[in-house]
Amino acid sequence: MTKNTFHLTSRGCAKNTVDSDSMAQLLERDGYQVRKSPHPKPIYHLPDAPTVGADERDTIRASVAGASAYLKIADGCRRPCAFCAIPLIKGTMVSRPLETLLAEARTLTEAGVHELVLIAQDTTDYGHDLGLKDGLAVLLERLTDETLPSPISKKTGGGLDWIRIMYAYPGYITDRLIEVMATRPQVLPYLDIPLQHAHPATLRRMSRPANVDWVYKTIAKMRAAIPGLAIRTTFIVGYPGETEEEFQVLYDFVEEMRFDRVGAFQFSFEAGTSSAPLGDPVPAAVKEQRYQRLMELQQGISLQVNQSYVGQMLDVLIEGRDKDKGISIGRSYRDAPEIDGLVLVEGNAKIGSIVPVKVTGAMAYDLAGTPTLL
Repeated sequence: MTKNTFHLTSRGCAKNTVDSDSMAQLLERDGYQVRKSPHPKPIYHLPDAPTVGADERDTIRASVAGASAYLKIADGCRRPCAFCAIPLIKGTMVSRPLETLLAEARTLTEAGVHELVLIAQDTTDYGHDLGLKDGLAVLLERLTDETLPSPISKKTGGGLDWIRIMYAYPGYITDRLIEVMATRPQVLPYLDIPLQHAHPATLRRMSRPANVDWVYKTIAKMRAAIPGLAIRTTFIVGYPGETEEEFQVLYDFVEEMRFDRVGAFQFSFEAGTSSAPLGDPVPAAVKEQRYQRLMELQQGISLQVNQSYVGQMLDVLIEGRDKDKGISIGRSYRDAPEIDGLVLVEGNAKIGSIVPVKVTGAMAYDLAGTPTLL
């Protein structure tokens, strides 16, 4: 076996990918070399991991893919969600210093990154432990004011082209955050806010915010203030105690709200969480049936929403090509990396560029279009 080599497999969401890439930086710095294939036998000794927000040993807490980068702004979580083990694993939320994030954003921009995706277990909690009020809004203001010009910035006049917000928490979308999203062109009109359910009783069993009226009012306020706002959310079906009536409330809620993007998960029992005493009483067949119903509903909504964009212009970040089909593949502001849809663009556009595209066709999750000259 080759000594001083390592192979990392990152599972789960982008937050874990950032952790893996940060660990890789430390390993390479300590003399280890990347091994493309897994070791025949697992190795358990690794250099000490960095401490969030303190001694991070000059690692950049980001994961870069092409012209996009995930930037972790905090780690851990202080929310009490009953189904989640993250606070048990990572502890309470710790924000990374504002100046550190600004420096890393500048470094990423200088390296050619055009889209910065802000991630944390709860991005809307950023700065709470630093004594910041409206910490996420403050961070966005500083990022848009101070990041270096991008080579392809055409509309912003400087700075990163796109800044995307992921993993917001219900009840913590403030008026200042809405104003920043509405007035800062670099901050995309896109919000990922996992709601998890829509029935107050289910949400209370989840130890989640149960004020569904806040959701209605806040989303209405955001849609009025931010033209073209795209909202992604996620839901859990089959949570312990979920009745058919509770699921129907969720189904009706999704039908009424017409979210751009919806992800759904079947409840999975997690030992050690506060929901563990509830067990896993909803039969697997019922979970599957509810999951299929909800996703079939959303598929139809997604198609209708996508069809409304036919004839419109969208900026598209080009990420790849299919030479055989003569198309380029990219994403619009409505599409977060890896989890949302794509835009299929006629011709061979430059990878890493942002091109204006006229939408000519719509599918359930993807769009098609032709590039146009500015």
